[in-house]
Amino acid sequence: MIRDDQTNFLYLADTLPKKYPTFFTHLEKTLLDCGIEYALLPGTKDVWAVDYMPIQIDTDKFVRFRYEPPYLTKYAVHRKTISNTAEICRQLGIDAVPSDIILDGGNVVKWSYQAIMTERIFQDNPAYERKELLSSLHELLEVDRIHLIPEQPGDFTGHADGMVRFLGENTVLINDFSREKASFHRAFETAIRNTGLDHIKIPYNVYQNKSYNQANGDYINYLQMENTILLPTFDLPEDEAVERQFEGLFPGQRIVTVDSNEIADEGGVLNCVSWNVRRALVTKANQELKNT
Repeated sequence: MIRDDQTNFLYLADTLPKKYPTFFTHLEKTLLDCGIEYALLPGTKDVWAVDYMPIQIDTDKFVRFRYEPPYLTKYAVHRKTISNTAEICRQLGIDAVPSDIILDGGNVVKWSYQAIMTERIFQDNPAYERKELLSSLHELLEVDRIHLIPEQPGDFTGHADGMVRFLGENTVLINDFSREKASFHRAFETAIRNTGLDHIKIPYNVYQNKSYNQANGDYINYLQMENTILLPTFDLPEDEAVERQFEGLFPGQRIVTVDSNEIADEGGVLNCVSWNVRRALVTKANQELKNT
């Protein structure tokens, strides 16, 4: 798969500036200051672009999973927020390989030939036998290893990108869940050890939030692109320490902070609202969309 640090073009949902204009204005200025090119995805119904857009396997290959998560399809009010990914891809000139597997992009933490996802994948695809599902995912994603972790209690999406990210081929960054319930904390760290990957803990402080649906204090949901990391901040005491830690973890890369409280109040942070791709995939249609 294409790694996040190999991407240099960003798509954001066209609903983002409509629903969160203050956040979008600040983010747009940051992107321009960093020289990051971006365009708006056409015809979206929600802002969480990473979830419904395809997974990029190679410069000219995508896999489009079914974006019908039960947490949305269960209620009519939420079903209205499901974007037509096939139509968006058509307008972008992208011919993605379709799959009937239900899988959100936020539950695919990727690094070249391996991926991490939560066990929600089995709950969302009951028609598949466990081995059959994993075999299909290995083939579609073209990976050698899929690491499974428990989903975090209280997270209705069951996504992995708010818990763990790859630092490199052999190392992951993980949230410091020491203040979470002991049973989950043990299960999560056991799963991380079972991956065989080294791990580094990142501060995690969501405990001032009023509900589980808020993501304020979840720093690991950053946006990573080629040579640049956009790091969310939340006006918390941990902000400065996390920024210093990332400067040490990613030497030579630009670390830029983005106040993310507005969207975090709605349950997602920077990786959630982003669909970043390798620039070689930018087509004439993409450029025309960018200029509209």
